[in-house]
Amino acid sequence: MSKANSTPGPKATSSKATSSKDRAMADRRKVSAIITTFNEERHIAACLDSLLWCDEIFVVDSFSTDRTPQIVTSYEKVRFSQRTYFGSASQKNWAMDQVKHDWILIFDADERCTPALQQEIEELLASGPKDEAYTIRRRVYFMDHLIRFSGWQHDQVVRLVRKDAGRYPNRRVHADMSTRGSAPLLKNPMLHYMADSFDEYFPRIMKYSVWGASQAWREGKTAGFKEVFGRSIWRFTRTFFIQGGFLDGMYGLVFCMLQAYGTYLKWAILWGWRVNAARGRMPDLPPFDEDEATWRGVDETQDVREAG
Repeated sequence: MSKANSTPGPKATSSKATSSKDRAMADRRKVSAIITTFNEERHIAACLDSLLWCDEIFVVDSFSTDRTPQIVTSYEKVRFSQRTYFGSASQKNWAMDQVKHDWILIFDADERCTPALQQEIEELLASGPKDEAYTIRRRVYFMDHLIRFSGWQHDQVVRLVRKDAGRYPNRRVHADMSTRGSAPLLKNPMLHYMADSFDEYFPRIMKYSVWGASQAWREGKTAGFKEVFGRSIWRFTRTFFIQGGFLDGMYGLVFCMLQAYGTYLKWAILWGWRVNAARGRMPDLPPFDEDEATWRGVDETQDVREAG
């Protein structure tokens, strides 16, 4: 009798706790997810699936030529729009102005929200966030291998932000969000599948190198021996030796050399443009977003990280 009578107590307490938690989660602040895409048919479905818990999903596509639009529009919950690409910062700033909810979660198509990260964000929004922005660590995968070193072990980005509390600076490439206040680091990381193959990664290296050179050109920078040779050698030395890339074995060696190659391309392209400009031949730069509305908002109070 005594044993039987003791049973309902813990169950009732557990039921009340669960009920209280459910009510809190039901009242949590709504969040809009933003995803930017271009020819991401291999990634976009998995990314969308990982974010279906969000109250709104808004995909901004840069006129993909593969099946990305068809895949995205097959999700009833997802809003889909296409816009000319002026860089990641421009695309994301524009998207933040289009969504409905006060809290915004930003992902790229090759990133995934884990169940643990989802739970952490939902509990944060249910309990009442003390800050207006939050930073998320990224676990980077190269050809399905986790890159544990090379500096990427410290990779983190501001991706959860209250509307109008954060904004990207006016840069074509390598722009980190500026926030009105601090952006504490969340406990759980997102997953970032940076490259599945060399066929995919080589064009991206060239594209980002051109964009980086274009940004440097607009800022009036020049390139000589120190930039073309020195920065490339330093990039490899720093990532492979100082930041421990060698501990990732062949993956680390190849990955670090690719990063150094991208640095070389960026500054070599800029050097070539300056040489040709002296001969009267100006570079054909990619388009930049000149709309002031895109860049309105928070002052650039954070340092902007530039890779290479």
